[in-house]
Amino acid sequence: MAGSNLTHKRIRTTEAPWVRYTLLGIALVFLFLFLVLPLAAVFTEALRKGLGAYLEALQEPDAWSAIRLTLITAAITVPLNLVFGICAAWCIAKYEFRGKAFLTTLVDLPFSVSPVVAGLIYVLMFGAHGWFGPWLAAHDIKIIFAIPGIVLATVFVTFPFIARELIPLMQAQGNEEEQAAIVLGASGWQTFWYVTLPNIKWGLIYGVILCNARAMGEFGAVSVVSGHIRGQTNTMPLHVEILYNEYQSVAAFAVASLLALLALVTLVIKSWVEWRHEREMKAAADTPPERPPALAKAA
Repeated sequence: MAGSNLTHKRIRTTEAPWVRYTLLGIALVFLFLFLVLPLAAVFTEALRKGLGAYLEALQEPDAWSAIRLTLITAAITVPLNLVFGICAAWCIAKYEFRGKAFLTTLVDLPFSVSPVVAGLIYVLMFGAHGWFGPWLAAHDIKIIFAIPGIVLATVFVTFPFIARELIPLMQAQGNEEEQAAIVLGASGWQTFWYVTLPNIKWGLIYGVILCNARAMGEFGAVSVVSGHIRGQTNTMPLHVEILYNEYQSVAAFAVASLLALLALVTLVIKSWVEWRHEREMKAAADTPPERPPALAKAA
């Protein structure tokens, strides 16, 4: 029986060398064509006229305005989605209530709606001829073609990322530790801070990274609500489009290279988070079971 199991394991996990090399070659060619080559093209075009032209394109006032607006939008969007993601994941994973399936569907809605359609919805609601447009104009409140509209559109397209990372993680963990902490006398806040948060911290960080990356790179919804006002409502992706359409390719690729660098930094942070999470999980698996320190802190 042992020999049969070993033979079965070898058959299941061992392939011919040509199969492994073929699959590896296909993967490497795919990565080169769709990842390495485009990134190399971006930096090559950005530096085509030298470092001086590259730095001059980044120092241009409209470019600085686009960079600043992108960072402001991400700085507002990510904390809002952080709060929403934790609350939504907590409700869906820890409680049973009427309308739970509907709430889950709403969380997934931005994945099925085109970002352009999302931007048009905000124009329909807050535009000059929209539902609330006359009231907003009467009170001198600008949402569309202003920073609030850009933030709203970005929040809409990015809010599933953190919640979708936390929901399956919380469902897999269950709520036994939270119940134990409450039995030991912990308050709701202590239970969240000392029990729930340490258990979801890596998934939370991973979701924040994805949310931030999408917020800084969003184009479709922001393009609709921004108005493309240079120096005021253009984010970095919109500024790249305008420069490229004006045949300023070096300047366009210079700004695009910043987005590429942000993507690479995001990838590095994501890989580090995954490595730390796997290391922590391995350490926990090698440690004899004992009373979780989180419960002791909560108590």
